[in-house]
Amino acid sequence: MAGSARYTAILDACVLYPASLRDLLLSLARDGLYHARWSEEIETEWVRNLLLKRPELEEDRLRRTCALMAQAVPDSLVTGWQGVVGGLPDLPDPDDGHVLAAAICGHADAIVTFNLDDFPAAVLAPFGVEAQHPDDFLLNQLDLNPIAALKSIKAMRARWRKPPVAALELAVSLERLGLPMTAARLREVAELI
Repeated sequence: MAGSARYTAILDACVLYPASLRDLLLSLARDGLYHARWSEEIETEWVRNLLLKRPELEEDRLRRTCALMAQAVPDSLVTGWQGVVGGLPDLPDPDDGHVLAAAICGHADAIVTFNLDDFPAAVLAPFGVEAQHPDDFLLNQLDLNPIAALKSIKAMRARWRKPPVAALELAVSLERLGLPMTAARLREVAELI
């Protein structure tokens, strides 16, 4: 795809790492609220970090999750970013160059990340990209298309059967992940999701 008419966001490894946040972001993308993208490098990073913290998990199972992610969100994997990295301005964390390169090659409007300090606006702006905290990003999705967003979240919760998760439990889990505004909004509309 040469670009997207939909708002496009690169999902940084740190927002793909927690399963509930990953599922929420991908559910909204799958249901057409925005276009989610990432690179194989981002994929490798979140899988590696999760295996370091939870070595009991099977890498094959996580690789299957990656395949299902790509299947759920068409045109999600950004390729060809490697040649762009060397020409980019310095970021506070030089290891994040691949994320900005993927955003540029993936025609992204935003990088969704917890690590806002690693992506200064002055560096991203010339490329037409902004860094957004996942709490702001999710709240934007809920504000821009509330019915579709709530429907997507309700369907996501319906898939969670082992164990099932009540709407208020989802809000608590998102709050624990550092998403207080999203959690507060979901508490307000708990009966709808």
